[in-house]
Amino acid sequence: MPHAPGPVSRALREAPPDQLVEAADRAVRSALDASRTDVFIADYRISGLWPVLDPELPDAGFLACHTVAQRCFSSQQPVADTDERGRCRLYLPLTVWGERLGVMLIELDRTPDAGTVERAADIAGDLAVALRAADRETDRYRRVRRRERLTMAAEMQWDLLPGRSVAQAAFLLAGQLEPAYTVGGDHFDWSVDGDRLTVTVLNGAGSGLAASLLTAVSVNAMRNARRSGGSLTEQAELASDTIFYQHRGARHVPTLLLELDTRTGRARAVDAGSPHLLRLRAGAVDRIELEQQLPLGMFAEIRYAAQEFEVAPGDRLFVVSDGVYAAEPAGREAYGGRAMARAMRSTRLQPATEAVGTVMRELHAYHADVDLRDDAVVVCLDWRGSAGHDGGWQR
Repeated sequence: MPHAPGPVSRALREAPPDQLVEAADRAVRSALDASRTDVFIADYRISGLWPVLDPELPDAGFLACHTVAQRCFSSQQPVADTDERGRCRLYLPLTVWGERLGVMLIELDRTPDAGTVERAADIAGDLAVALRAADRETDRYRRVRRRERLTMAAEMQWDLLPGRSVAQAAFLLAGQLEPAYTVGGDHFDWSVDGDRLTVTVLNGAGSGLAASLLTAVSVNAMRNARRSGGSLTEQAELASDTIFYQHRGARHVPTLLLELDTRTGRARAVDAGSPHLLRLRAGAVDRIELEQQLPLGMFAEIRYAAQEFEVAPGDRLFVVSDGVYAAEPAGREAYGGRAMARAMRSTRLQPATEAVGTVMRELHAYHADVDLRDDAVVVCLDWRGSAGHDGGWQR
């Protein structure tokens, strides 16, 4: 069915940032003759999806929606749920550049044909772009996203993040911070520029607001060098000098800097401290051994060297902070000893966006679901190969 999504896009552009969901509701009712819509947004821990238009939805109705919405969110595919009277609930992923925001619900009095589903998916795509842009102008959607109050340190960390996932034909990248509502200094950052993907993971020093401030200085120094055309080593060196001349060696930040040529799979890395780099290939998890150099900010004028290694199509790379690798709850062996590798192997058939959650859930289970004693970061990168698919390789 030929269609022109112009009217819906126009309605979203003209709507105030805090009224995007209402504007989409009106536009979808008109364009698709829908009886109801809603938007579900993923919370900070990606443990649930929460309604925006109807936050007081009765529990039974919410749970019925939530189960199917979660399936749509996980699969990133439209999911239709039709009742015995032929009424259909159509769930569509709200995703922009690989960043999973949530799910859009559209209720119809009929089973939609392929053209209607395609048109609805276009509308959901337009809404996802608008929602991401609106986050700079309104707090409404962030309020839905948080299920409890953030600490000041966590507020700063989440605002500093580039997102929680990003995708192109050649790769899928995702990351997660825990404990989501109280995280202090652990952090990740990334940037996509042509065929170059840059990823940094910081094992934040200290706790609370002081840790988040140190991380913010480190991340922005590396961004400053990167945005000025600086190499991976220059990014590390500017951040290190900035931290040292502010704290004179009393504070430092273990950091892993990684750069991947998404065309060839050639990777370069600077291991400035403790984050661990692991590879899942053919069902086996192996640590990629790098020369461990001094953490950022330990001494003045530190010079760093980058190492190179190859990534094969279908490879999955994990970067984890010490809060994951070295976690030793209740006197047990470190999570990174054996349990972490088992968790990583169990993600073999999951996309990177689901894999980070699996590793984190297993970490919580390893702690017997008590609060984590240290910040934890998991970043997962799948390189599909220059053709943009994994060609059937098994991890």
